[in-house]
Amino acid sequence: MPRPAGVLTLAMENNDSLPLAVLDFVGIEYGESAASALAGAVGIAQAVEAAGYRRYWVSEHHNMTSLACSAPELLIAHIGAFTSSIRVGAAGIMLPNHSSLKVAETFRTLLAMYPGRVDLALGRAPGTDPLTAHALRRGMVADAAAEFPAQVGELLAFLGDGFPDGHPYQRLIAAPLIEERPALFMLGSSPYGPQFAAVNGFAAVFAHHMSPELAIPALRAYRRQFTPREDGAQPYSAMSVLAFASQDPDAVLDFEAAWTLAIQNIRRGIREPLPPERVRELASSPDFRISRNSDGRMVTGEPKAVAERLLELKNEAEADEIVVVTPSLDRARRKASYTAIADAWRAAN
Repeated sequence: MPRPAGVLTLAMENNDSLPLAVLDFVGIEYGESAASALAGAVGIAQAVEAAGYRRYWVSEHHNMTSLACSAPELLIAHIGAFTSSIRVGAAGIMLPNHSSLKVAETFRTLLAMYPGRVDLALGRAPGTDPLTAHALRRGMVADAAAEFPAQVGELLAFLGDGFPDGHPYQRLIAAPLIEERPALFMLGSSPYGPQFAAVNGFAAVFAHHMSPELAIPALRAYRRQFTPREDGAQPYSAMSVLAFASQDPDAVLDFEAAWTLAIQNIRRGIREPLPPERVRELASSPDFRISRNSDGRMVTGEPKAVAERLLELKNEAEADEIVVVTPSLDRARRKASYTAIADAWRAAN
């Protein structure tokens, strides 16, 4: 079987692109259809491709009426058909929800469709609530987190490493058989993810938007602990950050209010699209204006300030890329923000 490409290749991809990516939750705005949300995702991908971003990723979430990302593999295929150069992928595929063989077959198919453009970031969380995870796994009661390393090993074997002699899966082929493999990343919002990536020679992505206090030390440790899987491989890391840029302070307030309400809803088990009037109500609240973004989780403001702060975070974490996360009620504002960040990033460099 062909030997898989190493992490080293990541540093050489898309030399003309910015070290920026987008993670899109493919939100369904209040009152719109899922079809409109998917069309909106295409528009976002095309906008960030035009702005020079390196990657456009979609997440995997289930049992939420506010998101349209329950089938990231299909979204990748759809987005790939409407773009030409930007890398497309999932951040991530929640591996416990899937068969390793099926993931390998799916991503080989995607690579056959879009050679040189497909990323696969793996997560060990279900990306959903316990009941939905139970249904996705057909009622399995095994500890999915404990099985994760073995699942990754199976996936690598199906993608090209091969199984040892005598293994029951040795004769199986993840079809279609192609030489290329997707660029592999390991997701994390705790130290486990980057540690797993370092030990196994993967690229790492850390969710600053979920655990900002852990992101920088975790990614710095990843770089020190990295063990190459093949000669010449180098560590490669990215950090996802909540960010929104605009010259309009009201737009910035709306973004911050929308994310605040979204997190409150998730904690309350509410999984529905946000009514715009609720966002405006919170954004106009004097108490919110005083306490907004007090934990520093969001990087918001004028484009120059946002780009400079993202560059600071990138340098502090010794990361190779920043993944911009911009959940919002208004796609036009999101597109403008992505473009403004790219322009300001170029100017700052």
